[in-house]
Amino acid sequence: MLRKAQIADVKDIQKLLTHFASRGDMLSRSLSELYEAIRDFYVWEENGVVLGAAALHIMWKDLAEIRSVAVSEDAGRKGIGTMLVQACIDEARQLGLRRVFCLTYKPDFFGKFGMRIVDKSELPHKVWTDCIKCVKFPDCDEIAMILDL
Repeated sequence: MLRKAQIADVKDIQKLLTHFASRGDMLSRSLSELYEAIRDFYVWEENGVVLGAAALHIMWKDLAEIRSVAVSEDAGRKGIGTMLVQACIDEARQLGLRRVFCLTYKPDFFGKFGMRIVDKSELPHKVWTDCIKCVKFPDCDEIAMILDL
C-alpha cells in the first residue's frame, strides 16, 4: 500500500536508507533529518512492513527534489520504486511546481519518467543549500536529472 509516511515509519525509513548508504548507493540520513522531513516522504507498506520510501523535498517556488528513493532488496523488481517516484511527481504537479530533479546513480530508472540529464550548475538552489554541506562536495559523482512538469 502506498501512503504518506507517519512518525512511526521514521526508524524503518532510516534502516532502508542506511542499508543503501553503507554500499555507497545513496547518502545516509540522520534520525533528526528524517523526523524534520517526514512530511516529504511516501512509503510502500505490506503487512505492516515498510518496503520502500521516497521523498519530495521542495527547494524553491518552482523546484523540488525527489530524494531518498529506496526499496528493500527483497521487494525489488515489483514496481514499488516506480510507484513511489510517480507519487512524488504527481504531488509536485498538484502543488503547481514546474520542475522536479534528482541526483542519482540510476539514470536509466529516472529516465523512465522523462527526466533528462543536466549539469549540476542548473540547480544552484540545491548546490548552495544541501550540496555544500555534503562530504562529497565539490567532487560529487551523482548524476543530476530534471523533469519539466
